[in-house]
Amino acid sequence: MYVESKKGKTRELWQFHGGLHLPEKKEMSLQRPLQQARLPRRLVLPLQQHIGVQAQPQVAVGDSVLKGEIIAGSAAPVSAPVHAPTSGIVVEIAEHVVPHPSGLTGLCIVIEPDGDDRWGELPDPISDFHSVDSEILRRRIRDSGIVGLGGATFPSAIKLNPGKPIKTLIINGAECEPYITCDDRLMRDQAERVMNGARILQHMLQSEECLIAIEDNKPEAILEMFQQLREEENIEVVRIPTLYPSGGEKQLIRILTGREVPTSGLPAQVGVICHNVATAAAIADAVLEGRPLISRIVTVTGEGISEPGNLEAPLGMLAGDLIAQAGGYLEAQPQQLILGGPMMGFDLSTDQVPITKGTNCLLCPTAKETPPPQPARACIRCGRCADVCPANLLPQQMYWYSRAKDLEKVQDYNLFDCIECGCCSHVCPSHIPLVQYYRYAKAESWAMEQERRESEHAKQRHDFRVSRLQRLEAERKAKLRKKKEDLKKPAAAKREDPNKGGDDKGAKQAAIEAAMRRAAEKKAKQQQAPKNTDNLTAAQQAQIEAVDERRKVARKKMQKEEQPR
Repeated sequence: MYVESKKGKTRELWQFHGGLHLPEKKEMSLQRPLQQARLPRRLVLPLQQHIGVQAQPQVAVGDSVLKGEIIAGSAAPVSAPVHAPTSGIVVEIAEHVVPHPSGLTGLCIVIEPDGDDRWGELPDPISDFHSVDSEILRRRIRDSGIVGLGGATFPSAIKLNPGKPIKTLIINGAECEPYITCDDRLMRDQAERVMNGARILQHMLQSEECLIAIEDNKPEAILEMFQQLREEENIEVVRIPTLYPSGGEKQLIRILTGREVPTSGLPAQVGVICHNVATAAAIADAVLEGRPLISRIVTVTGEGISEPGNLEAPLGMLAGDLIAQAGGYLEAQPQQLILGGPMMGFDLSTDQVPITKGTNCLLCPTAKETPPPQPARACIRCGRCADVCPANLLPQQMYWYSRAKDLEKVQDYNLFDCIECGCCSHVCPSHIPLVQYYRYAKAESWAMEQERRESEHAKQRHDFRVSRLQRLEAERKAKLRKKKEDLKKPAAAKREDPNKGGDDKGAKQAAIEAAMRRAAEKKAKQQQAPKNTDNLTAAQQAQIEAVDERRKVARKKMQKEEQPR
């Protein structure tokens, strides 16, 4: 198939497998111009508005905040900060109901606007982005909290660092799901923002071409985008056939390039990067004006709404407040409120959930528009689900294994290639909610994978602890062996040479013997006759004898006194 793209140029298009032609029902929300929603009484800002690590509060209750100020963030690579949509006071940081199919709660920052809508300090605009390094632009986009606004909410800065050469940049303006017109209205009213964003993205990725894809049921948007083109740029506006789900990333790549993204693979592997038109506009705001992502266009539609239309709403505005500004409900008790479109959206149990970065539509259909689902019956194996599957899967087999909770087997059938478009459920004559089974299987598989990772991490920690204890025990035993060896060395040396090592003992023995010899010599000298008794005169000899006689008398007297009586 060949279609006209840019100023008479034709481009070959391809087809993807399956798909559906659905009633569009877009006209009801396009009858009114784009409106700016008024600030509500309070804003509830979830900290998990993106795929990745949840942002952490950077403000406390009672703090004053200014418009555009970062109020939550994370240093994790895959994350996105949250900014204040207006000036006001932080009145609460607590759990609140968030948009989720199961009605889960999440940590939220609640701001009470002060009505002044005062901007905080913003980074300087980068008007000449062609002369700025891509890393600086990526940092600006990350700090601005920009994520994929087509519904995936993956941080855009991560996709802008693919690590591979990119041949084709695709700006997705297909907006294929019924009822939703927020991208159509954006391209009609703010085409320049979208085109500036495409130019910035093309500069950052250095892609050879940039294709802005729009379904042919949006002639006004196509015309506005055509008028923004420049001759010197390699940017094309491509009109593609209207077929659901042509806005799916892999399906759109197939239509425009004929390339197939591999199973469980990424578009960058085939040289393609896709961004939504609203994401491109937000990137233009961040780079050219320094404005973070604090609002988005939301389609409020359905026959249950008084005045369907598109409103630019501040993030954190409650769905009920936004619906009230669209005229409110036609019925006191609406039978259904859907976040998103009729095919890929999910029911909300309450309208007191906040608008987030991924909210593109609030649909309130009547019972006539969406009759209550009929009870599911047994599968008749007709194969219609496989005929319409745009991912070319086998939905029937996936259903059986999901129902049997055989998660390993269902993954063998490429469960995670399912884009949850709802085509299979829509055509099922047995009214089996097939997508619900696939969502269940995905959630359980993710939970099991997370449990496996935690178990592996715990095992690694245990193994490390055991290894550390073994190493310490080995070191202790080595020290003990060394100490014993040091004690054995002197004894061994003595056995080898008895004199060796006994020098101190021999010296002491020699000293003792010398002392004993000196004592004996002294005693012998004392027993010798005095040398001065030689050659005595008779008188001297008589005196000596007289003294000796007196000593004998005295000795006898003492002996008599000591005898017992």
